[in-house]
Amino acid sequence: MSDQPRIAVTRAELAAARAALDLGVPPGPVVLAPTMGALHAGHERLLRAARTLAGPRGSVVVSIFVNPLQFGPAEDLDRYPRTLDEDVALCAREGARLVFAPSAAEMYPGGTPQVTVDPGPAGRVFEGEFRPGFFGGVLTVVLKLLHLTRPAIAVFGQKDAQQLALIRRMVTDLNLDVVIEPVPTARDADGLATSSRNRYLSAADRAVALALPRALRAGQARAADGEAAVLAAAQDVLRAEAALAVDYVAVVDPGTFGPAGPGPALLVAAARAGGTRLIDNMPVVLTAQGARAQDAATGGLPGDAAHH
Repeated sequence: MSDQPRIAVTRAELAAARAALDLGVPPGPVVLAPTMGALHAGHERLLRAARTLAGPRGSVVVSIFVNPLQFGPAEDLDRYPRTLDEDVALCAREGARLVFAPSAAEMYPGGTPQVTVDPGPAGRVFEGEFRPGFFGGVLTVVLKLLHLTRPAIAVFGQKDAQQLALIRRMVTDLNLDVVIEPVPTARDADGLATSSRNRYLSAADRAVALALPRALRAGQARAADGEAAVLAAAQDVLRAEAALAVDYVAVVDPGTFGPAGPGPALLVAAARAGGTRLIDNMPVVLTAQGARAQDAATGGLPGDAAHH
């Protein structure tokens, strides 16, 4: 499908365009794909998932907004790539009906908001520790976008696993009438998780960065042997790449980002290659047998969840 999507840049234009989506008989579901633009193959996967969820009668809405609230003082908001024309063309190819591309003044009409969403304890560890204020900025803008676009479903990539967990928690805690659908991480041909930030990597930095997915795969392969074995395998790979500056690697519960028990878990990591910070994760399933073996090996002592 390549019909040009309607573009709204103000809240008033969005309200009119959003009302038009409800005119079908019967209207299908509206599915929101929130983005910061600089769309890539990962976003293509996101939009295809949204299109499938919308079905033949539904509509896909894409928001494109570089949210200043989620950039820290040391992070260059102005450096973030802005490629609106190319982004709209990709939205057209993937069948989006509406693109909302507001300015910061349009999203935050009262200036920097005084009332924001507190992400709670799970928002202060891992990414929340290394990027203070980040998740408050993310949840605040997502709440605003859900309010303005009124979707039945919103799609988010699993690459940003902690963000996904916190958005789901916000939806539960604030009784939001929307279904959050995760979309699997897209990867480039060499295994690096597809990200807008990858464009900042030199060839040498990229070679260094590949230790990140390699470490996660090594950890994933040891899942049956317990959490300690998963972490040790991942850490061995990361230590071997001296040029990679690791912020953390840990095994966590995918819903709370607290300690993982037997069952589905996530191996998460963040590191910097050159000046570019990358995050990634892979699912692991911890078995009760692996946990017992780990307890026997450690005398039942709890492991250190985060290795900074």
